[in-house]
Amino acid sequence: MTEPATDSAWDPQQYAAFAGHRGRPFVDLMARVDADRPRLVVDLGCGPGELTLGIAQRWPDARIVGVDSSPEMLDRARRLDTGGRVEWVEARAEDWDPMWSGASIDVLVTNATLQWVPSHLRLIPSWVESLAPGGTFAMQVPANFEAPSHRLMREVAARHPRADDLRPGLDRAQAVARPETYAALLLDRVPDVDVWQTTYHHVLTAEPDAAHPVLEWVRGTGLRPVLGVLDGHERDAFVVDYERELEKAYPRRPFGVLFPFTRTFAVARTPR
Repeated sequence: MTEPATDSAWDPQQYAAFAGHRGRPFVDLMARVDADRPRLVVDLGCGPGELTLGIAQRWPDARIVGVDSSPEMLDRARRLDTGGRVEWVEARAEDWDPMWSGASIDVLVTNATLQWVPSHLRLIPSWVESLAPGGTFAMQVPANFEAPSHRLMREVAARHPRADDLRPGLDRAQAVARPETYAALLLDRVPDVDVWQTTYHHVLTAEPDAAHPVLEWVRGTGLRPVLGVLDGHERDAFVVDYERELEKAYPRRPFGVLFPFTRTFAVARTPR
C-alpha cells in the first residue's frame, strides 16, 4: 500500500481518514482470489495493517507476511496485531525478494502500492514465477492520474516557484500501465488471467467550514511528494491554490462531494 516517493513520512492517521473508501477495492480484489487453503500469503505494501489482518482472519491456518516500506505504517500494524498473527517486514517493493519467505508463496497480493514503484512492470514476472503451483498473484493500482484531483495538482505545481523540485515526485503517474499492458504481461507467463477496471463514485462528507475532502484524501497519498518538498509558507500557499481549484472541480453539494475514482485490477493464477 505504501512506497514513499520522497522522504516525507506516511501518516497512518491521515491515511485512515477514508479507510472505508480505501478498503473497498481491496475487498473487491480479494473476492476474485479463490485460494482454498494457502500455506503462505504475502501482502506486499500492507500499509497500516487492517486489511492484512483481514487476510489472516480469512485464512486462519496460513502463514501471513505483511511487507511495507514505511516504519510508521508498520508500527501501527504491529500495535493492531495484538496476537502477533502476522510477520511484519520493512522493505521496499523494489528490494523485497520472495525468497526471503523461505517457502513458495501461495497468494501474493499488492494493493494500491505499485503506483509508487516505477520498476514494477519488470518485477511482476519474477513475483509470478515465485508462486507455488496453483498460486495467485493479485494486484490493484489507481488509474485516476488524469482525474482533476491529480491533474490540478500537477498544474498548480507547474506554476509554483519550485516547480522543478516538485516535478519528480509527481511524475510517478507514468509508472501505472494500461489494463491491456498488465493483461499481456501476465498472459505471457500464465494462462489464467483476469484484468478489469472499476470506477468508484465515493460520496465524501463536506462540512462547510472544513477543508475540502478531496484535499484531505490526497494529503494521505498523492500530495505527499509535494508536502515533503515544501515547508512553511511555501506549503501553505500551494495548498490554498490547490484547494481553490478542487472546490471548482468537485463542488460541495447538500449530500457532500462526489469523488469518482478509477482503479485497475489484475488476478493471475499459475497452473496446478
